This record gives sequence, structure tokens and C-alpha cells, in this order.
Amino acid sequence: MINVVKARWLWLALAVLAADQLSKRAIAAAIPLERAVAIIPGCFSLVHTDNRGVAFGILADARSAWVAWVLILFSLAVMGLLVWLLTTSRIPGAPAQVGAALILGGAAGNVLDRVLHHSVVDFLDFYVRSYHWPAFNLADSAIVIGGGMIVVSLLTDHRDSAP
Repeated sequence: MINVVKARWLWLALAVLAADQLSKRAIAAAIPLERAVAIIPGCFSLVHTDNRGVAFGILADARSAWVAWVLILFSLAVMGLLVWLLTTSRIPGAPAQVGAALILGGAAGNVLDRVLHHSVVDFLDFYVRSYHWPAFNLADSAIVIGGGMIVVSLLTDHRDSAP
């Protein structure tokens, strides 16, 4: 049985999942595929792209169906591990727990897209002139921020350090 106190971070993961899915649906409804709307000219646009690969479009051109299934199965395994870690208090400290919940919610958002649509909607496009960072979404942002929080937590946790 999952203790509600131990599972409190699952609510954050669900909020990330909901925000991610709502934002992707809003972009898909408002902006035609492969089109962009400049928000801050020369710096930031909202775009509508479908990414069949992983981060930065890696493996996007892979034609084999097994690639998609490997991505989905890997994501599900990571999600299962994070749920277990969060609900059994195996992650020490609130910052690392928040980080794990952010990663869980982001992974859930992207894997849901892969299962339902066979691709992930990316829409945040930052650039300087012709130099573009690959487009990404809220799920990707949550994963990166969550990972950063865990790294910072690991680097600053001095409970076990010798005097």
C-alpha cells in the first residue's frame, strides 16, 4: 500500500504531465505543423514540430518500428523506477524528490505522446539569428530541471562526508 505522505510528489508529476499535454494540444490546435510564430523576434518563437526521435531529434530518421518501442519501453522502465523510489522514500531530501517527480512527469508526457501519436510535439524554439537550439517542450524542460535538481542535491548533500 502506498503511503499518501510518501506519494505526495506523484501529484507534482501528474501536474507536469497535465501541463505538458495541455500545452502540446494548444500548440497543435493553434499553429499548423512546421510553422512558427515569433514571440520575441530574433530570439524566441513558438513552433509546431513532430519529433519521432529522442532529445534534439536524435533517431528521428530511424525507419524501424523497434526504435519507437525501445524508447517507449525504456521510458516506462525509468518511470517505474522513479515511482518506486518516490513511494518508498529511497530518495533523500525534498530537492531530489522534486527533481525525480519532475523527471517522472516529463517522461510520462513524452511517452504518452509516443504511444498515442508515434511522435512528440515540440514547440519552444530559442535562437539567435540563424543559430537555433533544437525545439523542445514542457516535458523536456521538466526532465532537464529535475535532473539538475538531483545533481545539485547530490553535490551539496554533506550528511555522509567525513569531518
